[in-house]
Amino acid sequence: MAEQGKILVVDDDRLVLATVSHGLAQAGYEVIDADNGDEAILLARQHRPDLALLDIRMEGMSGFDVAAYLRDHLKVPFMFLSAFADDETLQKVKALGAVAYLVKPLDIGQILPTVAAAMTHLPARTASVAAGAPVQAQVPADGPAALDLVAMAVGVLMHRYSLQRATALDRLRRLAADEQRSLPDQAGRLVDAVELLARGQG
Repeated sequence: MAEQGKILVVDDDRLVLATVSHGLAQAGYEVIDADNGDEAILLARQHRPDLALLDIRMEGMSGFDVAAYLRDHLKVPFMFLSAFADDETLQKVKALGAVAYLVKPLDIGQILPTVAAAMTHLPARTASVAAGAPVQAQVPADGPAALDLVAMAVGVLMHRYSLQRATALDRLRRLAADEQRSLPDQAGRLVDAVELLARGQG
């Protein structure tokens, strides 16, 4: 019985897949798991999950391919769990409309709050889809979209300066405090700056 909701977990690392799936099941979610993109799409069509957690780089179909299918054909929201936080990846994550982006290594204690926040906003997402609203506009500004920006900004800092997650988050918080901005606002400014730099290099 899916007390908390139904989640599709996709990762080609069997250990990560088992760990995340077990943690979500222990938290009360009904979990469907797949270790490749093709299987993920078949399972998503069959089970219609409420949310998908996707690895990005897999053999065959990538997490981006799966996300695009989920968005365009099944209207299933998704978040990414990835070891990569380069500029190109971040831009693609934003373009696809992920509700969150978390940079590995992760433990289930870091994943659960983000999943819970995303699931909280699912009724609003469903209503928006039914009303014909574009997928990109379905997440409230104070919900998972804000979490997405913070996670992306932390990932950028980890990637750029070879920082541990806690150190990168602390640096982001200090930047926000120094400029008297909220954490999501400061994160958004950082992500926007990275995108501007990336476009300038293109």
